[in-house]
Amino acid sequence: MKPLPAKDFDKTAYERFGKTLTFLEGVVEKTESILDLGPDNAMSAMMAEKGYKVKNTGMVDLDVDYSVVREANDVITAFQILEHMVSPFPLLHEANARKLVASVPLSLWFAGAY
Repeated sequence: MKPLPAKDFDKTAYERFGKTLTFLEGVVEKTESILDLGPDNAMSAMMAEKGYKVKNTGMVDLDVDYSVVREANDVITAFQILEHMVSPFPLLHEANARKLVASVPLSLWFAGAY
């Protein structure tokens, strides 16, 4: 599935992921295949615009269906998604990738860092 164009996302999302994209550029080559966990989003659109080969998992329930991460990829990215899962460890354990680049919020509306 091809990510949506970044222009379809608001300016705030574009600014929010700017630092993440700068970090990604330092650790992931544009020749590497990227599987981004979750549906199309601003970050995957920005990665595609920068020339990365990125695909998203879509609306798969990643808490119960790990098949999508068993396919070989060079990199799996998980930006602001792991904290929404019941237990991300089984999914990460099944992942078939050489690199994992992930971020989680340091605080949520109901709790501090965990």
